[in-house]
Order: sequence, then C-alpha cells, then structure tokens
Amino acid sequence: MKATATLRYLRIAPRKVRMSVDLVRGKKVVEAQSLLQFAAKHSALPVLKTLNSAVASAVHNFQAKAANLYISHIAVNEGPKLKRFRPRARGQAFEIQKKTSHITIVVDEIEGTEAVKPKKGEAMNAQKEIIEATSTKKEVPKTYAKEKQSIAPRQKEPKGAARFFRRKAI
Repeated sequence: MKATATLRYLRIAPRKVRMSVDLVRGKKVVEAQSLLQFAAKHSALPVLKTLNSAVASAVHNFQAKAANLYISHIAVNEGPKLKRFRPRARGQAFEIQKKTSHITIVVDEIEGTEAVKPKKGEAMNAQKEIIEATSTKKEVPKTYAKEKQSIAPRQKEPKGAARFFRRKAI
C-alpha cells in the first residue's frame, strides 16, 4: 500500500528544493515532519505540506497509521522554466530563467509492525526509566579536579606600557 502526493510548478529552483528533500529521504514520517518543520530552508514548507498530503491520503484511503509510515520514495524534478529578459549594456538583452520544480512523495507502511499503545502503567514506567537514564549526574574525574586546584591564579601586571601591548584582556 503506497500513497502518493505530488506538488507541481513550485516556483523554487529544483537544486534548492533537493537540499530540503535530502534531509528526510528514507526516514519515518513523524521524524521527517519534525525535521522539515524546523528546517531553516525556504523550500522546507512546501515539502512538508506535500508530505502531510501523502500521509493524509494513506490514512484516508488505506486506513494506515501515521506512526507506521515512512518515506519510500521522494523526488524533485525540474519543471518548465519561465524565460524573462533583462536589458544589458550596448542594447543587449540577457535571458533570465525562473526555474520551477515538481515534488513527488511516496509513503509506505512499515511491514510487520503494528502501533500498539502501551497500557497506562507501562507508559509511565517507560517514561521514568528514560528520565532516570538521562538525569544521572556524571562525576568529574579526580585527576582533573586536582589539576584545577593546583593552578595558581593569574597575577596582575602593572598598568601602563605592558598592558597596552597585551592582546588579551584579563
């Protein structure tokens, strides 16, 4: 079961759109959506909208779960170019090509896995384990602590010519 969504005639050059597309190629849909949402590229928003359209199509048409979907194929092809002319020196005219893109996204369901919701108690235990694993404090090695104590404080230099030629401030 593959759901497809296409966006045609996007007025951004395909080379620029491919940078956003390369971030999410082959990833799970949930991960791809979060990457595109916070990407600092102008082309990330149209790619995200197209991805959301493909996910909605899969959920509606095939009753797939959004958590089980991944991007099986994503491509950016070149669309038609809008040709404009710019006047240049000595009566010349240079052509400007305003490029367009076609985006095609195919999402597919991961086989053999089903999104099973854990019971309330199991979910709480899993969250507690994650919190405990991430909140353990790392102790500073004793050798580093001794070295830090043995370093003498920086001595102040007299004001005047010596301070004027020094590069770093105290």
